[in-house]
Amino acid sequence: MALDNPTLQKAVTTADKVFYAILHAIVDGKIAAGSKISEPGLAKQYEISRSTLREALNRLEKCHLIERKANVGSRVVDCTIEGLLEIYVVREALEGMACREAAINMSDDEIAEMQDMLAQHANAQDLIDGVAYYQEEGDLDFHYKVILGSHNQQLINILCGQLYHLVRMYRIQFGMHSPRATRAFEEHSNIIQAICDRDGELAEILMRRHIAASRKNIEKKIALQNSATQ
Repeated sequence: MALDNPTLQKAVTTADKVFYAILHAIVDGKIAAGSKISEPGLAKQYEISRSTLREALNRLEKCHLIERKANVGSRVVDCTIEGLLEIYVVREALEGMACREAAINMSDDEIAEMQDMLAQHANAQDLIDGVAYYQEEGDLDFHYKVILGSHNQQLINILCGQLYHLVRMYRIQFGMHSPRATRAFEEHSNIIQAICDRDGELAEILMRRHIAASRKNIEKKIALQNSATQ
């Protein structure tokens, strides 16, 4: 059965192209979190009809990047600490499950591709310096590849279709620098080894611990920031 990848659908229609343009502007912070969306302004900017724009906005709402309220209009979601931590709780459960499925369902070629990808990551200067572990969107993103490797369409729809870009928005706008950069890379390597060994139980445990550790690191950073301002 061919799997549908909602993150990499080709931009065919005008609404598709506008959807991706606005999506990346939101994720990269060019359209600020929490800001009100001017439909007349965007329609003029992209030289499209209001109906075409609304089609693109409907898709952005499904990705949880914008909120729309009757008689109020559309607004980019706020990047809140509470929202970020909630996402990490969801990711821990669902990506752990995806990792278990990947250990069962990934082909040897897919596993080899992931091992090659990690070898590329290892050469990044920020990672060598131990200050950040940045991964490009899509096929160079470790978590994205594990989710696709699950071969479970429902998990792909939720994690790649509904949450993927929201997670990237949080990552970029809260900053990519982390004291866990080197440790996170090591954890990725251990997860891939468990998948390669077809040990689904261990793969799930390692993924859940990996995401939980990132969440705890964020909580620690927030606590330090709060104590410094008191």
